[in-house]
Amino acid sequence: MHFRLPIKKFSPLHFALWLSLGLIIIGLFSGAILFSFRMRTLTGERNDLGAKLQTTGEELARTVADLEALKNEDQYKKNQELNSEIQNIQKTYTSAVATYEELLKLKEQSAKTEKLDDAFTGALVLLSKRNYASASATLTALNQDIKTEQDKIAATFKIPENVPTQNAPPGSGYSRQRVETDVGTFMVSVVAADLGSTRVIVDTASDSDCRDNCPVLPLATYVARSGAFAGVNGSYFCPAAYPSCAGKTNSFDTLAMNKNKVYLNSDNNVYSTVPAVIFGSGWVRFVGQSLEWGRDTGVDGVVANYPLLVSGGNIAFGGSEDPKLGNKGSRSFTANKGNTIYIGVVHSATVGESAHVIKALGMDNALNLDDGGSTALWSGGYKVGPGRDLPNVVLFVRK
Repeated sequence: MHFRLPIKKFSPLHFALWLSLGLIIIGLFSGAILFSFRMRTLTGERNDLGAKLQTTGEELARTVADLEALKNEDQYKKNQELNSEIQNIQKTYTSAVATYEELLKLKEQSAKTEKLDDAFTGALVLLSKRNYASASATLTALNQDIKTEQDKIAATFKIPENVPTQNAPPGSGYSRQRVETDVGTFMVSVVAADLGSTRVIVDTASDSDCRDNCPVLPLATYVARSGAFAGVNGSYFCPAAYPSCAGKTNSFDTLAMNKNKVYLNSDNNVYSTVPAVIFGSGWVRFVGQSLEWGRDTGVDGVVANYPLLVSGGNIAFGGSEDPKLGNKGSRSFTANKGNTIYIGVVHSATVGESAHVIKALGMDNALNLDDGGSTALWSGGYKVGPGRDLPNVVLFVRK
């Protein structure tokens, strides 16, 4: 006898419901497991970060403590004292160098500097004994004494009685004349030449860029070797006698193109704001900044210097805080009035006063050149100078 168990039939709908319920239960169970695992992971990460933060804080605290301990060590204090002494040495030495160079400039005007020489020697003795405060005070007083002597020399300068008063510049050749201006009366030594019959060239002792121990020559030598009939000193440079010029003796860093069509200091003057004058064949051009001029070798000469004194018939220089421009001395220049070119020297004047003198002469444009002990003017012989040897000059040569 056979028995059959009753079989319950499920519809497709029932099957789908049970399957969905099973999947939900499995999903919830799996999610709970994953959530629990993630919480444990996050908790672990948080604890790990906390531990790292604590460790970092402890390390930082130890570092701070070590630094404080280091600051209190004798060697640290010694280093601080040494740094302070080095600063005092540098400051006082720099002041001594500047004072010495001012003393050298005074010696160019007067041989009576014995007392000032002794005072400077005393300052050096104090410096050698590390008495920086007293050395500094001595140098300050000495600077004032030098300025007083310079003022005395300027006050004693007298224009010779036989020098005529003439505010019009010469049409050609050399002239020494008295010029009346709105800031006083001054003596001017000046050479004039027509650009139609004269080439203006720049001659340099070096044939290429020179940074130190550069060659220099007297103005007379430049005149002779170029066959010039007149000449004047050129741009500012660093004289070998000046301690601050160590490592760059007799060098100049402004733009120049010499008679051999070689541009000197070209690379470091691409963006230069230093004024310049360009001498062409039958023409001259003054520019307020060297960067306005390219590197054309079709011209006769180029020289840059500062400041521009006169531009378009008007004074272009209103003064400067640079003391070397504000002291009275011999001021060299080059200028033009129409097609006539000039080189000359304004005597016993500041740079600002020389601008007034040149304007009073009716010049269209003018550029200041080097001055003081470098001043030299030639016209058939030295009219001013000879002064020190020079790295570059401006010359008049007949065509």
